[in-house]
Amino acid sequence: MIKKLLFLLFLFSLSSIAQTKIKFSYDTAGNQTSRILCTNCPPETGKQIKEIEALVDEDLEKFSAEDMFSYYPNPVKEELYLKWQLTDDNYITSIQVFSITGQVLNTYTATKNSTTQNILFQSYPSGVYVVLLNYKSGDPKTIKIIKQ
Repeated sequence: MIKKLLFLLFLFSLSSIAQTKIKFSYDTAGNQTSRILCTNCPPETGKQIKEIEALVDEDLEKFSAEDMFSYYPNPVKEELYLKWQLTDDNYITSIQVFSITGQVLNTYTATKNSTTQNILFQSYPSGVYVVLLNYKSGDPKTIKIIKQ
């Protein structure tokens, strides 16, 4: 009887340790900036994902304040929304999605007049992806996207 009680006590202590959470923080480029062990944290309510029609410019992430390109959300669960402003001399010609191993997963061609693109991530497994933006001038720009 004592052995069974000690065994149950041991199992209970293991299950309480397994409930600890590690929280990660990421910068806008998708790089991990901190890792915190949280033993008594309340459950997260999570950041509410907005519908694309309800987005405002403040919701979109940019590389820098003067940048003409923005995206939402990062980390992504199902769909990534890309938005950019047109300039006469330089515009996005194509968008490529790469796995972290360098495999091309999808390619989207953009017309000269397009300013938005939705990229579906729901069929991809969780992980880090690279989105490559190809401009008319030949200058590429990349962003790291985290898929939850």
